[in-house]
Amino acid sequence: MKMSFRWYGETDPVKLWQIRQIPNVKHVVTAVYDVPVGEAWPVEKLQKLKSEAEENGMCFDVVESIPVHEDIKLGRPTRDRLIENYCENIRRCASVGVKCVCYNFMPVFDWTRTDLNHVLPDGSTCLAYYQSEIDGIDPVKDDLSLPGWDASYSREELRDLILTYRQMTEEDLWENLAYFLHRVIPVAAECDVNMAIHPDDPCWSLFGLPRIITCEENLDRFLALEPDVHNGLTLCTGSLGSSAKNDLPHMAKKYAEMGRIHFAHLRQVALIDGGFEEHGHLSADGSLDLYEIVKSLEDGGFDGYVRPDHGRMIWGETGRPGYGLYDRALGAAYLNGLFEAVEKGKKHS
Repeated sequence: MKMSFRWYGETDPVKLWQIRQIPNVKHVVTAVYDVPVGEAWPVEKLQKLKSEAEENGMCFDVVESIPVHEDIKLGRPTRDRLIENYCENIRRCASVGVKCVCYNFMPVFDWTRTDLNHVLPDGSTCLAYYQSEIDGIDPVKDDLSLPGWDASYSREELRDLILTYRQMTEEDLWENLAYFLHRVIPVAAECDVNMAIHPDDPCWSLFGLPRIITCEENLDRFLALEPDVHNGLTLCTGSLGSSAKNDLPHMAKKYAEMGRIHFAHLRQVALIDGGFEEHGHLSADGSLDLYEIVKSLEDGGFDGYVRPDHGRMIWGETGRPGYGLYDRALGAAYLNGLFEAVEKGKKHS
Protein backbone atom coordinates (compact mmCIF):
# COMPACT_ATOMS: atom_id res chain seq x y z
CA MET A 1 0.00 0.00 0.00
CA LYS A 2 0.96 3.63 -0.41
CA MET A 3 0.42 5.72 2.73
CA SER A 4 -0.83 9.25 2.03
CA PHE A 5 -2.10 12.28 3.93
CA ARG A 6 -4.60 14.95 2.92
CA TRP A 7 -3.39 18.53 2.74
CA TYR A 8 -5.59 21.55 1.97
CA GLY A 9 -2.86 23.70 0.51
CA GLU A 10 -1.14 26.80 1.81
CA THR A 11 -4.08 27.82 4.01
CA ASP A 12 -4.03 24.47 5.84
CA PRO A 13 -2.82 24.83 9.47
CA VAL A 14 -1.10 21.48 8.94
CA LYS A 15 2.12 22.06 7.01
CA LEU A 16 3.94 19.79 4.58
CA TRP A 17 7.09 19.77 6.72
CA GLN A 18 4.97 18.28 9.51
CA ILE A 19 3.35 15.69 7.27
CA ARG A 20 6.72 14.46 5.97
CA GLN A 21 7.72 13.56 9.54
CA ILE A 22 4.89 11.01 9.87
CA PRO A 23 6.43 7.56 9.30
CA ASN A 24 5.85 6.07 5.84
CA VAL A 25 3.81 9.00 4.50
CA LYS A 26 5.20 9.52 1.01
CA HIS A 27 2.15 10.79 -0.88
CA VAL A 28 0.29 14.09 -0.63
CA VAL A 29 -3.45 14.15 -1.32
CA THR A 30 -4.63 17.60 -2.34
CA ALA A 31 -6.40 19.63 -5.04
CA VAL A 32 -6.83 23.08 -6.56
CA TYR A 33 -9.28 24.77 -4.22
CA ASP A 34 -9.53 28.30 -5.61
CA VAL A 35 -11.01 27.63 -9.06
CA PRO A 36 -14.82 27.56 -9.45
CA VAL A 37 -16.38 24.12 -9.79
CA GLY A 38 -16.70 23.16 -13.44
CA GLU A 39 -13.79 25.25 -14.70
CA ALA A 40 -10.41 23.97 -15.91
CA TRP A 41 -7.54 24.04 -13.43
CA PRO A 42 -4.48 26.04 -14.56
CA VAL A 43 -1.51 23.72 -15.09
CA GLU A 44 0.69 26.19 -13.19
CA LYS A 45 -1.35 25.60 -10.02
CA LEU A 46 -0.97 21.84 -10.37
CA GLN A 47 2.74 22.19 -11.03
CA LYS A 48 3.07 24.32 -7.89
CA LEU A 49 1.43 21.59 -5.79
CA LYS A 50 3.79 19.03 -7.32
CA SER A 51 6.83 21.19 -6.57
CA GLU A 52 5.75 21.89 -2.99
CA ALA A 53 5.29 18.18 -2.30
CA GLU A 54 8.65 17.28 -3.85
CA GLU A 55 10.44 20.01 -1.92
CA ASN A 56 9.25 18.24 1.22
CA GLY A 57 10.37 14.79 0.12
CA MET A 58 6.94 13.54 -0.98
CA CYS A 59 5.02 13.21 -4.22
CA PHE A 60 1.70 14.65 -5.31
CA ASP A 61 -0.06 11.82 -7.14
CA VAL A 62 -3.58 11.75 -5.65
CA VAL A 63 -6.23 14.42 -6.20
CA GLU A 64 -9.12 14.73 -3.80
CA SER A 65 -11.11 15.89 -5.44
CA ILE A 66 -12.19 17.22 -8.80
CA PRO A 67 -15.74 18.22 -7.84
CA VAL A 68 -18.57 17.20 -10.17
CA HIS A 69 -20.77 20.19 -11.03
CA GLU A 70 -24.40 19.96 -9.97
CA ASP A 71 -25.53 20.47 -13.58
CA ILE A 72 -23.83 17.17 -14.47
CA LYS A 73 -25.60 15.34 -11.66
CA LEU A 74 -28.90 16.95 -12.65
CA GLY A 75 -28.42 16.21 -16.36
CA ARG A 76 -28.87 19.83 -17.42
CA PRO A 77 -28.02 21.02 -20.97
CA THR A 78 -24.77 22.60 -19.75
CA ARG A 79 -23.35 19.22 -18.74
CA ASP A 80 -21.47 18.47 -21.96
CA ARG A 81 -19.29 21.57 -21.63
CA LEU A 82 -18.74 20.85 -17.94
CA ILE A 83 -17.83 17.22 -18.61
CA GLU A 84 -15.32 18.30 -21.23
CA ASN A 85 -13.75 20.62 -18.65
CA TYR A 86 -13.68 17.69 -16.24
CA CYS A 87 -11.89 15.56 -18.81
CA GLU A 88 -9.41 18.35 -19.41
CA ASN A 89 -8.71 18.47 -15.67
CA ILE A 90 -7.93 14.75 -15.74
CA ARG A 91 -5.49 15.33 -18.59
CA ARG A 92 -3.83 18.22 -16.78
CA CYS A 93 -3.56 16.26 -13.54
CA ALA A 94 -1.97 13.37 -15.44
CA SER A 95 0.54 15.76 -16.97
CA VAL A 96 2.02 16.48 -13.51
CA GLY A 97 2.06 12.85 -12.40
CA VAL A 98 -1.33 12.33 -10.75
CA LYS A 99 -2.33 8.65 -10.77
CA CYS A 100 -5.61 8.69 -8.82
CA VAL A 101 -8.60 11.04 -8.61
CA CYS A 102 -11.13 10.76 -5.80
CA TYR A 103 -14.57 12.29 -6.45
CA ASN A 104 -18.20 11.83 -5.46
CA PHE A 105 -21.65 12.03 -7.01
CA MET A 106 -23.60 13.21 -3.95
CA PRO A 107 -26.32 15.80 -4.61
CA VAL A 108 -25.70 19.27 -3.15
CA PHE A 109 -23.26 18.44 -0.35
CA ASP A 110 -20.40 16.06 0.32
CA TRP A 111 -20.70 14.95 3.93
CA THR A 112 -23.15 15.80 6.67
CA ARG A 113 -22.57 15.94 10.41
CA THR A 114 -24.66 17.54 13.13
CA ASP A 115 -21.79 18.23 15.54
CA LEU A 116 -18.18 19.11 14.74
CA ASN A 117 -17.07 19.23 18.37
CA HIS A 118 -18.69 16.35 20.22
CA VAL A 119 -16.76 15.92 23.48
CA LEU A 120 -15.65 12.37 24.23
CA PRO A 121 -15.04 11.06 27.78
CA ASP A 122 -11.27 11.61 27.44
CA GLY A 123 -11.75 15.28 26.60
CA SER A 124 -10.98 15.00 22.89
CA THR A 125 -13.58 16.18 20.36
CA CYS A 126 -14.89 14.48 17.24
CA LEU A 127 -17.39 14.73 14.42
CA ALA A 128 -20.82 13.22 15.08
CA TYR A 129 -24.15 12.63 13.34
CA TYR A 130 -27.48 12.43 15.16
CA GLN A 131 -30.52 11.56 13.07
CA SER A 132 -32.92 13.27 15.49
CA GLU A 133 -31.33 16.62 14.68
CA ILE A 134 -31.62 15.98 10.94
CA ASP A 135 -35.27 14.98 11.35
CA GLY A 136 -36.01 18.33 12.94
CA ILE A 137 -34.93 20.29 9.88
CA ASP A 138 -36.90 21.20 6.78
CA PRO A 139 -34.17 22.36 4.36
CA VAL A 140 -36.68 24.18 2.17
CA LYS A 141 -38.19 26.25 4.98
CA ASP A 142 -35.41 26.45 7.56
CA ASP A 143 -32.07 28.22 7.48
CA LEU A 144 -29.44 25.56 6.84
CA SER A 145 -26.53 25.64 9.24
CA LEU A 146 -25.44 22.02 9.53
CA PRO A 147 -21.68 21.41 9.24
CA GLY A 148 -20.51 19.86 6.00
CA TRP A 149 -22.83 21.83 3.76
CA ASP A 150 -21.43 23.84 0.87
CA ALA A 151 -21.39 27.46 1.99
CA SER A 152 -20.78 28.62 -1.59
CA TYR A 153 -24.53 28.49 -2.25
CA SER A 154 -26.87 31.25 -1.19
CA ARG A 155 -29.93 30.25 0.81
CA GLU A 156 -32.12 30.62 -2.27
CA GLU A 157 -29.74 28.66 -4.52
CA LEU A 158 -29.55 25.83 -2.02
CA ARG A 159 -33.31 25.62 -1.68
CA ASP A 160 -33.74 25.64 -5.46
CA LEU A 161 -31.23 22.81 -5.79
CA ILE A 162 -32.96 20.74 -3.13
CA LEU A 163 -36.35 21.23 -4.75
CA THR A 164 -34.92 20.25 -8.14
CA TYR A 165 -33.26 17.12 -6.78
CA ARG A 166 -36.47 16.13 -5.02
CA GLN A 167 -38.05 15.79 -8.45
CA MET A 168 -35.40 13.24 -9.41
CA THR A 169 -35.51 9.54 -8.70
CA GLU A 170 -32.53 7.35 -7.92
CA GLU A 171 -32.84 5.96 -11.45
CA ASP A 172 -32.52 9.48 -12.85
CA LEU A 173 -29.31 9.95 -10.86
CA TRP A 174 -27.99 6.57 -12.07
CA GLU A 175 -28.67 7.65 -15.65
CA ASN A 176 -26.78 10.90 -15.19
CA LEU A 177 -23.89 9.09 -13.52
CA ALA A 178 -23.68 6.65 -16.42
CA TYR A 179 -23.67 9.56 -18.90
CA PHE A 180 -20.76 11.11 -16.99
CA LEU A 181 -18.77 7.87 -16.73
CA HIS A 182 -19.15 6.96 -20.39
CA ARG A 183 -17.39 10.20 -21.29
CA VAL A 184 -14.87 10.47 -18.47
CA ILE A 185 -13.53 6.92 -18.06
CA PRO A 186 -12.13 6.61 -21.61
CA VAL A 187 -10.13 9.79 -20.99
CA ALA A 188 -8.94 8.50 -17.63
CA ALA A 189 -7.90 5.21 -19.25
CA GLU A 190 -6.02 7.05 -21.98
CA CYS A 191 -4.17 9.05 -19.28
CA ASP A 192 -3.77 6.00 -16.99
CA VAL A 193 -5.49 7.82 -14.14
CA ASN A 194 -7.60 5.75 -11.77
CA MET A 195 -10.97 7.29 -10.95
CA ALA A 196 -12.08 6.41 -7.41
CA ILE A 197 -15.66 7.33 -6.53
CA HIS A 198 -16.29 8.08 -2.86
CA PRO A 199 -19.35 6.56 -1.16
CA ASP A 200 -22.17 8.78 0.02
CA ASP A 201 -21.59 10.06 3.54
CA PRO A 202 -23.66 8.99 5.37
CA CYS A 203 -24.77 6.20 3.08
CA TRP A 204 -28.51 6.88 2.98
CA SER A 205 -30.88 9.49 1.61
CA LEU A 206 -31.11 12.84 3.35
CA PHE A 207 -34.09 15.21 3.09
CA GLY A 208 -35.60 13.15 0.27
CA LEU A 209 -32.58 13.61 -2.02
CA PRO A 210 -31.44 10.61 -4.07
CA ARG A 211 -28.21 8.88 -3.01
CA ILE A 212 -26.88 5.82 -4.78
CA ILE A 213 -23.27 4.99 -3.79
CA THR A 214 -24.35 3.39 -0.56
CA CYS A 215 -24.03 -0.41 -0.39
CA GLU A 216 -22.58 -3.54 -2.02
CA GLU A 217 -25.45 -3.97 -4.48
CA ASN A 218 -25.06 -0.40 -5.70
CA LEU A 219 -21.26 -0.60 -5.86
CA ASP A 220 -21.66 -3.67 -8.08
CA ARG A 221 -24.00 -1.73 -10.32
CA PHE A 222 -21.64 1.24 -10.42
CA LEU A 223 -18.63 -0.84 -11.45
CA ALA A 224 -20.66 -2.56 -14.16
CA LEU A 225 -21.49 0.78 -15.78
CA GLU A 226 -17.90 1.01 -17.02
CA PRO A 227 -15.98 -2.28 -16.65
CA ASP A 228 -12.61 -0.64 -17.35
CA VAL A 229 -10.35 -1.04 -14.31
CA HIS A 230 -9.79 2.74 -14.22
CA ASN A 231 -13.40 3.03 -13.06
CA GLY A 232 -12.98 2.18 -9.40
CA LEU A 233 -13.69 2.94 -5.79
CA THR A 234 -12.55 4.87 -2.78
CA LEU A 235 -13.25 2.42 0.02
CA CYS A 236 -14.23 4.79 2.82
CA THR A 237 -14.76 2.73 5.95
CA GLY A 238 -16.41 5.61 7.78
CA SER A 239 -18.96 6.35 5.07
CA LEU A 240 -19.91 2.75 4.31
CA GLY A 241 -19.46 1.82 7.97
CA SER A 242 -22.10 4.32 9.06
CA SER A 243 -24.57 1.56 8.18
CA ALA A 244 -24.32 -1.74 10.06
CA LYS A 245 -25.74 -3.43 6.94
CA ASN A 246 -22.42 -3.04 5.10
CA ASP A 247 -19.96 -5.92 5.66
CA LEU A 248 -16.72 -4.01 5.23
CA PRO A 249 -14.19 -6.90 5.46
CA HIS A 250 -16.18 -8.80 2.82
CA MET A 251 -16.47 -5.76 0.56
CA ALA A 252 -12.79 -4.87 1.00
CA LYS A 253 -11.63 -8.31 -0.11
CA LYS A 254 -14.17 -8.62 -2.92
CA TYR A 255 -13.35 -5.32 -4.60
CA ALA A 256 -9.61 -5.61 -3.94
CA GLU A 257 -9.60 -8.97 -5.73
CA MET A 258 -11.33 -7.26 -8.66
CA GLY A 259 -8.58 -4.62 -8.73
CA ARG A 260 -11.19 -1.89 -8.34
CA ILE A 261 -10.17 -0.26 -5.02
CA HIS A 262 -7.79 2.54 -5.94
CA PHE A 263 -7.95 4.51 -2.70
CA ALA A 264 -8.83 3.60 0.88
CA HIS A 265 -9.98 6.06 3.51
CA LEU A 266 -9.56 4.20 6.78
CA ARG A 267 -11.23 5.58 9.89
CA GLN A 268 -13.37 4.50 12.80
CA VAL A 269 -17.03 5.11 13.56
CA ALA A 270 -18.93 4.17 16.69
CA LEU A 271 -22.51 3.33 15.78
CA ILE A 272 -25.03 4.53 18.33
CA ASP A 273 -28.81 4.50 18.44
CA GLY A 274 -29.81 7.07 15.86
CA GLY A 275 -26.41 8.02 14.52
CA PHE A 276 -22.66 7.65 14.83
CA GLU A 277 -19.58 9.29 16.28
CA GLU A 278 -16.08 9.35 14.78
CA HIS A 279 -13.71 7.97 17.42
CA GLY A 280 -9.97 7.23 17.23
CA HIS A 281 -8.77 4.71 14.65
CA LEU A 282 -8.22 1.85 17.14
CA SER A 283 -10.61 -1.05 16.51
CA ALA A 284 -11.53 -1.21 20.20
CA ASP A 285 -12.69 2.42 20.10
CA GLY A 286 -15.56 1.93 17.67
CA SER A 287 -17.75 -0.43 15.67
CA LEU A 288 -15.31 -1.30 12.89
CA ASP A 289 -12.61 -3.97 13.05
CA LEU A 290 -9.87 -2.17 11.17
CA TYR A 291 -7.53 -5.15 11.52
CA GLU A 292 -9.99 -7.36 9.63
CA ILE A 293 -10.54 -4.66 7.01
CA VAL A 294 -6.78 -4.24 6.46
CA LYS A 295 -6.33 -8.02 6.35
CA SER A 296 -9.10 -8.29 3.76
CA LEU A 297 -7.47 -5.60 1.63
CA GLU A 298 -4.14 -7.41 1.80
CA ASP A 299 -5.72 -10.81 1.12
CA GLY A 300 -7.38 -9.31 -1.93
CA GLY A 301 -4.07 -8.01 -3.31
CA PHE A 302 -4.72 -4.32 -2.69
CA ASP A 303 -1.75 -2.09 -3.58
CA GLY A 304 -3.40 1.31 -3.85
CA TYR A 305 -3.32 4.51 -1.83
CA VAL A 306 -4.36 4.68 1.83
CA ARG A 307 -4.90 7.62 4.09
CA PRO A 308 -6.02 8.00 7.68
CA ASP A 309 -9.36 9.74 7.45
CA HIS A 310 -11.08 12.09 9.88
CA GLY A 311 -9.37 12.38 13.22
CA ARG A 312 -10.33 13.77 16.59
CA MET A 313 -9.01 17.03 17.94
CA ILE A 314 -6.57 16.08 20.71
CA TRP A 315 -3.89 17.75 22.85
CA GLY A 316 -5.53 21.16 22.52
CA GLU A 317 -5.22 21.32 18.74
CA THR A 318 -7.59 23.54 16.75
CA GLY A 319 -8.09 23.73 13.01
CA ARG A 320 -10.17 22.25 10.22
CA PRO A 321 -12.72 19.87 11.82
CA GLY A 322 -11.70 16.26 11.25
CA TYR A 323 -8.40 17.26 9.66
CA GLY A 324 -6.04 18.14 12.48
CA LEU A 325 -2.49 16.82 12.49
CA TYR A 326 -2.10 14.88 15.71
CA ASP A 327 -4.86 12.28 15.66
CA ARG A 328 -4.52 11.64 11.93
CA ALA A 329 -0.79 11.11 12.47
CA LEU A 330 -1.62 8.61 15.20
CA GLY A 331 -4.03 6.99 12.77
CA ALA A 332 -1.33 6.70 10.11
CA ALA A 333 1.02 5.07 12.63
CA TYR A 334 -1.70 2.62 13.67
CA LEU A 335 -2.50 1.74 10.05
CA ASN A 336 1.20 1.28 9.27
CA GLY A 337 1.34 -1.22 12.11
CA LEU A 338 -1.72 -3.11 10.92
CA PHE A 339 -0.44 -3.40 7.36
CA GLU A 340 3.02 -4.49 8.51
CA ALA A 341 1.59 -7.10 10.87
CA VAL A 342 -0.69 -8.53 8.18
CA GLU A 343 2.05 -8.55 5.54
CA LYS A 344 4.58 -10.28 7.82
CA GLY A 345 1.94 -12.69 9.07
CA LYS A 346 1.26 -13.81 5.51
CA LYS A 347 4.98 -14.39 4.88
CA HIS A 348 5.36 -16.51 8.01
CA SER A 349 2.18 -18.55 7.62
